[in-house]
Amino acid sequence: MAAFPEKVKHARSELGLTQAELGEATGVSLRTILDYEKGKKVPRQTTLLKLARALNVSSRFLTDDSCDDPLEDISRDSYIMDARRNYGAKGGREIDALLSESLALFAGGDIPQEEKDRFFEALMTAYVKSKEAAKKTYGRKKE
Repeated sequence: MAAFPEKVKHARSELGLTQAELGEATGVSLRTILDYEKGKKVPRQTTLLKLARALNVSSRFLTDDSCDDPLEDISRDSYIMDARRNYGAKGGREIDALLSESLALFAGGDIPQEEKDRFFEALMTAYVKSKEAAKKTYGRKKE
C-alpha cells in the first residue's frame, strides 16, 4: 500500500508528465510538487481535487493509503468540484460531507460501481435542486 508521495510520483510518471507540467496543470509551483512527492506537504482540498484530476485518479486514491484503485470514487471528486464552483467552498464541504455520510449505505455490500454512481448522481441532483429552490425563496446573501 503506497502513501500519498509515492502515488503522486507514480501517477505523474505513468502520464509522462514532468513535475513542472503537473504544477502548471494544478496551478501550483514546481517547488510545491517537489514537496508533495517528498512528503513535506499535503495539498488543501481544492488543490487535491485539481491534482487528482490532472493525474486522472481520485482524491481518495491519493489520500487513502489503503486504496489501491486509482479510479475509486472518482465521480465523487467531480461532484465536489461542481459544488465548489457553483456554491463556493461551503458548498464543496456540504456535498463532500453528504457523500461521505452516504457511503455507509454501501458498507459490507458488493454493489456495482454503476449503481453507486446512479445513487450519487441522484443525491447531487437533489442537492442542486434544493440549493436553487433556496436561492429563489431567500435570494443570495449579500457579500
